[in-house]
Amino acid sequence: MPFAIYALGLMIFSMTTSEFMVAGMMASLSAEFGVSVAAIGYLISSYAAGMIVGGPLLTVGLLKVPRKQAFLALAVVFLAGQTLGALATSYEMMMVARVITGISSAATFGVSLAIGFTLVRPEALGRAASVVLGGLMVATAIGLPAAMVFDQYFGWRASFWAVVVLVLLSGVLGQFAIPSSPKPESVSIRGELAAFRNGNLWAAYATSMLIIGATFAAFSYFSPILTDLTGFGTSMVPLLLGIYGVATVIGNIVTGRLADQYMMPILAIGLVTLTGALVFFGLFAHSTIVAMIAVIVVGLAGVPMNPAMTTRITRVANTGSLVTTVHGSVISLGVVVGSSMGGLTIDAGYGLVSPLWVGALLATLGLLSLFPFSQGMGKGQRAKGEHAGICENKVVDCAEQ
Repeated sequence: MPFAIYALGLMIFSMTTSEFMVAGMMASLSAEFGVSVAAIGYLISSYAAGMIVGGPLLTVGLLKVPRKQAFLALAVVFLAGQTLGALATSYEMMMVARVITGISSAATFGVSLAIGFTLVRPEALGRAASVVLGGLMVATAIGLPAAMVFDQYFGWRASFWAVVVLVLLSGVLGQFAIPSSPKPESVSIRGELAAFRNGNLWAAYATSMLIIGATFAAFSYFSPILTDLTGFGTSMVPLLLGIYGVATVIGNIVTGRLADQYMMPILAIGLVTLTGALVFFGLFAHSTIVAMIAVIVVGLAGVPMNPAMTTRITRVANTGSLVTTVHGSVISLGVVVGSSMGGLTIDAGYGLVSPLWVGALLATLGLLSLFPFSQGMGKGQRAKGEHAGICENKVVDCAEQ
């Protein structure tokens, strides 16, 4: 992988740390702004809502801008939002900051993947996606626990300022590592929009949304579940979430290597495993052993399906900025659906265990959503070679066909 791919991954790591760290400092933010834990959960949802609505609109506005320049401009917007969050003196001010960072983060995901895909051969798209999106996994393994430690020892604002520094560093590396972008006139807005007429693209989007929704219904409330239900001490939670993050990194490495050849098996097996882990956790949430096992399995099988999800998108559509940004927005919709439904069930009086059952339901729906696509692959998509050079689950250079 070119070094620029890793620079892109570092930016994704920085931004995703900002997105996730709220889940690890719910108590501090709740006390700071005088709101409930469920209300802090909505700060996660607001970030994702910014990604859903604003990300694609911002991407369309930047389609005529060279991708490298777009990447750097988005970093500046994110910095503004993150700084506002670090200075927030009210819940409403923090909500605005989360929306701004969410909007710029979504567009950055799409632009980063689009840049990464131009730097590798067709048969390495899955690996490139796994490195870029690997920043997301490392954020759960290192970024989130580090933010929690900063919160415990220096206050939650220190965590926000640390992300500001990371984004600045990522932008500097991107300036030097990312090669010059294509000329703006080489990008066709009409061509980008044409991809959305493909029904299989929307089917792939649906599966991605359900996978992430299932994962985040549980992950968004891991901290209170592990302390209030399972009985772990507050100081143990960063370690447990760090273990979860390490599991996501390991899972991402494995799926990144296999996604180009075994896309559908990864999605099917991953969803079955995710469903089982959440059901198991929901039934035995008071057991420390069960909780630890479930956290690890959710880490291995949830978010690490991202490379397979992204590979599926490139097979049924294209690798343009708008398609990948909308995919990021759909994934963020999953975050909104999962974390919001989890918060609503808690507020409705179903207890802290209820988000785990919400996640199990969404994972089951995600598994069911694969069946129409599997039938379509058998009847028609393989015959076409997926238009992206995919022939019988192997990636080849389309120019040779």
